[in-house]
Amino acid sequence: MAMDKCKDMDEVIKIATKKGLKAGRVRDTEDGIQFTKGTNNRLVVISWEEFEAFLKKRNLAVYRSNGWLK
Repeated sequence: MAMDKCKDMDEVIKIATKKGLKAGRVRDTEDGIQFTKGTNNRLVVISWEEFEAFLKKRNLAVYRSNGWLK
């Protein structure tokens, strides 16, 4: 399964929004972010700006594979 790096945050937001996903941070940590539908008690919904800042700070990227974001 090939994974393509998403180069534009607007693309990430567009795909996530289409799937009903929001940016999330693992509650009581500063280390983990992930996509969420907002129903998981272990995650706190954050702004896309916070999500993008975390990616840049940690030198991380979002990848797309078969319609999924990772």
